Amino acid sequence: MPHPIDPVELTAALVRCPSITPAEGGALDVLQTALEAAGFDCTRVDRGKISNLFARWGSKGHPKTFGFNGHIDVVPLGDPNDWTMPPFGAEIKDGMLYGRGSTDMKSGVAAFVASAIDLVSDTPLDGAIILTITGDEEGDAIDGTTALLDYMDRSGERMEVCLVGEPTCPDHIGEMIKIGRRGSLTAWFEVTGVQGHSAYPHRANNPLPAMVRLMDRLASHTLDDGTDHFDASTLAVVTLDTGNPATNVIPAQTRSTVNIRFNDLHSGESLSNWLRTEAGKVAQDFGVEIATKIKISGESFLTPPGPLSELVSKAVEAETGVTPALSTTGGTSDARFVKNHCPVVEFGLVGQTMHQVDERVNVAQIDQLKSIYTRILRDYFA
Repeated sequence: MPHPIDPVELTAALVRCPSITPAEGGALDVLQTALEAAGFDCTRVDRGKISNLFARWGSKGHPKTFGFNGHIDVVPLGDPNDWTMPPFGAEIKDGMLYGRGSTDMKSGVAAFVASAIDLVSDTPLDGAIILTITGDEEGDAIDGTTALLDYMDRSGERMEVCLVGEPTCPDHIGEMIKIGRRGSLTAWFEVTGVQGHSAYPHRANNPLPAMVRLMDRLASHTLDDGTDHFDASTLAVVTLDTGNPATNVIPAQTRSTVNIRFNDLHSGESLSNWLRTEAGKVAQDFGVEIATKIKISGESFLTPPGPLSELVSKAVEAETGVTPALSTTGGTSDARFVKNHCPVVEFGLVGQTMHQVDERVNVAQIDQLKSIYTRILRDYFA
């Protein structure tokens, strides 16, 4: 029997790969080498500037196929001088492994890869395991998991269920499973009036009062009070920019941006219609032009509590002694794409330091996560 894969060593090998989106940095090569040695069929599914990896062990099209999804791309470092540990050094200090992507989410990928390899190496399985690993989760997410799912559709590959290994726990491992996510929408507004001298405002048409009124109307509106599985939807004004250095000039234009995180009472389309309607009302009231651009990053979705969440919950509780909460909080993830393919939940490590300077992960928890994933797989194929 092959020697078990050490998920800590695999995490360190991945962290040493500088895979800031869209660079792959050699991380997929590390994974492909390990997976192929264990008998996985691997295919690089590259699209655009993005590198992705599809891996399957077992028969194609088997009705009992468990899937894992994750990403090896990471966010930029910020100021490298602010780091007290090498950002791609994977150095271990006081039980913590440091490096960009150590938490989000190279440790999660290492844990499920190690778990899958060990399981197929020592256990006869009647079924298949599919791993989809992308290099475009932290970026635009156009050519990442969506490219992998497109490849699967073309190739007749199918997962029965899928677990995304994102960090999901707020403070302690085992606390939380994500069974859905809120939708996300960003809207950009540009108000155009007429420039003029501030001493003669009647000869100008100041766009700022119109913008302030619009932002107030949007920010003070209660979208909803939440639903059975979702918190209340939120709208945040994230920037308001005019760029006017003069104190005696009324500007011609001003711009603002809002971000909405919405639950299953809304859709991207319904909220877009509301935003455009509000902008139209303000434009008419103030006699200005308001241009609106909207990007829907993802719709809200829910995997209702059932067999998949119960499978994961029982494994988490057995390994940690903690009964996880079923949650839909947080930002978006690639689960928003996987949910169109099969039922999906998310479970991973504590995410307190993700995207921060000196990002780090508890070494002991990487081993614990591998044990949880292994139990999930054993229970699924039992």
